[in-house]
Amino acid sequence: MLKHGAHDIDMVLNVGLLKSAQSADYEAIRQDIHGVVEIAHAAGAIVKVILETCLLTFEEKLRASELALSAGADFLKTSTGFSTGGATADDIGLLRGVAGTRAGVKASGGIRSLADATTMLRAGASRIGASASVKIVNELAGHAPDPAAPAPTY
Repeated sequence: MLKHGAHDIDMVLNVGLLKSAQSADYEAIRQDIHGVVEIAHAAGAIVKVILETCLLTFEEKLRASELALSAGADFLKTSTGFSTGGATADDIGLLRGVAGTRAGVKASGGIRSLADATTMLRAGASRIGASASVKIVNELAGHAPDPAAPAPTY
């Protein structure tokens, strides 16, 4: 993908290894992320590490964030959108608190309105990922959706 012009690479942190709570597994996670970061950065791309926060405890979110940052991740991202939950303002605040100015924070999953997006930005997100982006942009532009219009297909 990089040789075809990709400039953002998303990868999912190995949640199973994280949950094992073994220091050797933590190092394996860091090395996994670092390997992707090295290749992506050499090609001029950035790496967003998806933590799948809905599956993690508070302590695991902290550990996952620090592992990703120490491996060189450019962004911490909340969700793939395929698990049991998406971004929450609390999780965005936590990730921003850990990342500080070292990395961006991407809120992804469950963001379906301008109000949702605004909440995430206020909580500390620097990017928003939403399948409802057209609806959100229309809300931002002051265009109410036509209730009689068919739902868009993507």
